[in-house]
Amino acid sequence: MEMKAIVCTEYGALTNLSVRQVQMPEMAPGQIRIQVESIGVNFPDALLVKGLYQAKPEVPFIPGLECAGMVEAVGEGVEHLEIGQRVAAMSPDFGTYAEYVSVPANHVYPVPASVDVNHAGAMLCAYGTAYHALVQRASLKAGESLLVMGAAGGTGLAAVQLGRALGAHVIAACSNSEKILTAKQHGADVGIDLSKEKLRDALRSLTDGAGADVIFDPVGGNHAKTLSRSLAWNGRWLIIGFAAGEVPTLTLNLPLVKGYSAVGVFWGNFCAKEPHLASKNHQQIFEMVANGLLAPHIHAECRLDDAVQALKLIEQRQVHGKIILKP
Repeated sequence: MEMKAIVCTEYGALTNLSVRQVQMPEMAPGQIRIQVESIGVNFPDALLVKGLYQAKPEVPFIPGLECAGMVEAVGEGVEHLEIGQRVAAMSPDFGTYAEYVSVPANHVYPVPASVDVNHAGAMLCAYGTAYHALVQRASLKAGESLLVMGAAGGTGLAAVQLGRALGAHVIAACSNSEKILTAKQHGADVGIDLSKEKLRDALRSLTDGAGADVIFDPVGGNHAKTLSRSLAWNGRWLIIGFAAGEVPTLTLNLPLVKGYSAVGVFWGNFCAKEPHLASKNHQQIFEMVANGLLAPHIHAECRLDDAVQALKLIEQRQVHGKIILKP
């Protein structure tokens, strides 16, 4: 049986992606197959197609890290999931840009009836990363100051909302005033408009000269040098990714003298190495959505066929929150 999917036939430009009819994925023991209803579009998806991601699957391949939908089939040895169940899933082998995907059952999370399936498809990467970063990696405490770089993007906006829910004083840094407004609408206490303000001066003013207790940084690039000098004593600089393109270097005398930690956050590896904790995280996230503490911001819903255009918008940093694809 065939299905529609977005296929990458050659590493390089996003235009190498094409809509194709391919065979439905088989199921190995311990896997389930999902009939996909919504797909979260993420910046790493574009890196993957360009050959710039940490993993490099053999071409041709189907990109995509996350989705939500209905369990269509259950593989041998899977007992905690059943056909017809609403789930969200992270696919360690990619493949979610399709009508069906097979994934390991330990990367599948039941979705409460109160959570919209479109929201569920857009939540795992962004909110899973932000929750793991702020809770496990930074041990963020109520009353601490949290600076979120790229605060209107998918992962940044998730960090803003979670930071607010955890009781932090949230400072949103964005490239323009429109993005600052989006961040404030989703829980940021104050904003730094990087098109008008100097990051270091603004942060010093907002923290009474102490610097940020926690910096959530999915951007990297030119601001990293400033961030390396802008943490409070016992601060934690969360290294999430490099949306700006440039991977910065760190002068190690700065964390030594200023007493802060640079902390790597790789959500995909975390899910693979600590699946039980990852499952607890995602259950907690869905409960927070059901209780009104979190509300994913969907920038746009697009057809699966429009995946290239969706990825280009993310590359150009024009997206507030998340784009989802609908098969």
